Amino acid sequence: MDAVDLPFARSERSSVGIEWELALVDADSGDLRQVAQTVLDAVAPAGGGEHPLIRQELLLNTVEVVSRVRRTVAEAGADLQEAIDEIRTVTDPLRVELMSAGTHPFARWDNQKVTDKERYATLIDRTQWWGRQMLIYGVHVHVGIEDRAKVLPISNAMLAYYGHLQVLSASSPFWGGEATGYASNRALMFQQLPTAGLPFHFQEWSELEQYVDDLTTTGVIDVFDEIRWDLRPSPKFGTLEVRVCDGIPTMSELLSISALTHCLVEHFSSELDAGRDLPDLPPWFAQENKWRSARYGMDSWLILDQHAREDLVTADLSRLLLTLEPVAERLGCSEELAGVADIVRTGPSYRRQRRVAEAHDGRLDAVVASLVAEMRAGHPVPVSAP
Repeated sequence: MDAVDLPFARSERSSVGIEWELALVDADSGDLRQVAQTVLDAVAPAGGGEHPLIRQELLLNTVEVVSRVRRTVAEAGADLQEAIDEIRTVTDPLRVELMSAGTHPFARWDNQKVTDKERYATLIDRTQWWGRQMLIYGVHVHVGIEDRAKVLPISNAMLAYYGHLQVLSASSPFWGGEATGYASNRALMFQQLPTAGLPFHFQEWSELEQYVDDLTTTGVIDVFDEIRWDLRPSPKFGTLEVRVCDGIPTMSELLSISALTHCLVEHFSSELDAGRDLPDLPPWFAQENKWRSARYGMDSWLILDQHAREDLVTADLSRLLLTLEPVAERLGCSEELAGVADIVRTGPSYRRQRRVAEAHDGRLDAVVASLVAEMRAGHPVPVSAP
């Protein structure tokens, strides 16, 4: 029997869209507030339906802001800021703040309420304890690909830079009030869900169609979006959806990491046009790089290629930024891409969170306060003494 037909929507090459999950936290205690439905009701369009830039999520402590389809990450960022400004007209009077990180530093997963929607209830019913543990936040970047034949080669090539994106965005060193020893605890939590984690290593679109057909036939999924890979094609949008990153605390870092993602996809698309081979890291190396980047963050030594060459992630990032400079010029994101070097120099969020905790005798409410302040400022802020 033929596999399911999986059409891939037409999209403009290297168009970009960003999805940013935000936690709703109490302005006084720093704990999570279950007010997402209040926010969504308040911002709902007068004629009914879903807000174009503000979306529902699994938990009632979360809202997601999404950009329109844009040509540059700066334009996408402006959409996200527009959505945040609108949300704040609702949350400020409630004494609720916005925060983004891979995890909330001290909130208890068993105190959180699930959004009253059938697909979320189905997820929790199937996944049980692990599903209820998903008190995590992430960033998804969509990049348009104009030819379906390019999607899987580009996705496979992006796996060679999975660790770089994970390191730059790592922001979940705490879980349930405990220091985990990981830069990104979220990365390893999320992969516990069925169909989550690293993508399978398909070379041809027909292999993906057979996989989707198999999962649908056996009841593993009902719709394609229930495949929750860290990198996945998005057939309905005609994009590659890069879902690697932890929640990113500031707009400046969000745009820099999104620019890196945007440039990588366009770079690989151009390499295919020129008839050159793309990176194709063996799955066992990709899996090891995911663990190393989640565990060690900026101190990670990553496996760079199929020949098992290794280097410190910061050294490889320096080389990568030079390679991508002309791509960034074409995409209009040179300034944002240059910000990646700032993240390397000052350290990603997980390092800042650890410094705040140390400066405040381990108090994780101080860590939340710092994340809230950074979201307000739009950029990292210096660690202050108590």
